[in-house]
Amino acid sequence: MDAFLDGWSRAASTSVGLFWTALWAFAFGYLVSSLIQVLVTRERMRRAMGESGPASVATGTVFGFLSSSCSFAALSTTRALFAKGAGLVPSLAFLLASTNLVIELGIVIAIFLGWQFVVAEYVGGLLMIAIAWAFVSATRPRNLVRRVREKLSEDASDGVGDDVSWRERITSLAGWRLVATRYVMEWRMVWKDVLIGFTVAGAISAFVPAAFFESLFVGSGAADGGEPSFWEVVAQTLVGPVAAFFTFIGSMGNIPLAAILHENGVSFAGVMAFVFSDLVVLPVTRINARYYGWKFAGYVALTLLVCLTVAAIAVHELFSAFGELPESVARGSIESRDFFALDVGFGLDVVSLAASAALVALWWTGRESDGEGGGESGDPSLLGRITTSVCALAALWLVGGLVVPHLAAS
Repeated sequence: MDAFLDGWSRAASTSVGLFWTALWAFAFGYLVSSLIQVLVTRERMRRAMGESGPASVATGTVFGFLSSSCSFAALSTTRALFAKGAGLVPSLAFLLASTNLVIELGIVIAIFLGWQFVVAEYVGGLLMIAIAWAFVSATRPRNLVRRVREKLSEDASDGVGDDVSWRERITSLAGWRLVATRYVMEWRMVWKDVLIGFTVAGAISAFVPAAFFESLFVGSGAADGGEPSFWEVVAQTLVGPVAAFFTFIGSMGNIPLAAILHENGVSFAGVMAFVFSDLVVLPVTRINARYYGWKFAGYVALTLLVCLTVAAIAVHELFSAFGELPESVARGSIESRDFFALDVGFGLDVVSLAASAALVALWWTGRESDGEGGGESGDPSLLGRITTSVCALAALWLVGGLVVPHLAAS
């Protein structure tokens, strides 16, 4: 019993510590994303993204880079762009860029994994866009695209008009209320993923033995005695999306889990495949099916699986060729961190909390003056209810792990 209580305490402390470490990155990234969403309107994006071509694909990539890192927000925006006439490849470029090339994701990866993973994230993201372009060109899904376009709704308004210049928005109270609203929306869209992701990461760090990862990711134990073989790298790359699929966690929430995989000897390609897999998890596939139908959702999922698998192996081999594969880290190194040390990160977290409080207050006053309704409506689907229940259990687990073991010890 004492061993379980000790593990529970370490799991909860690690989860909270991991989140505290990444808090300023989340806040900074979502503020940047919110500013861009308000200053660069969706209608301008649509006008710049026609059918497939270098200029349209580049535009989709740039707008994705400037957009949200939330997988679900990216799905909604991609649907709006596609419905308004953007080509399939530019739309996929936007989708991949908005979940792999965004600033805040790179910051969080740098905090938990290191510079090699940041470079691989951006290089791999660009590779996935190129691979998606080649895959769509080779498979030519013209009839499927035509049928999907006919079914899509034309209503893709984002509530931000083009009649007000960005200078007026950034210098007005109304403009900053829009920024605050977007900021709150960003957190509303990701808080469940973040809560579950960091809770699971802490629990895995404390309770799951290294033998589990060695059996799941074939050859992962090679981190202690040499690099895995090419076929072991391929096998781990194929397992990465499977692991991501069953965790249900989005692009930001799965980074601490990726760090756990790395410290347990999973190959560079296996970790990157896991990170790249945020767009093939079950909730994302389900939402795509609701938007486009299962046939088109399946085509998109297959395209993304091909992209992430090839890109993960490619970046692994590229870093290997230059002798820059990341070094393995000792198991337990995440738990042993001093998460709450009084350093620059601590100061940035305090500043981010103050800035977040100001933005939430600005959003709340605007919400009251606009007469908006009360709370956020939940997802009524079975999966939505399950996710909400899991979040409640995660919160209880964290609070209990921080309190119960100490009460038992006293």
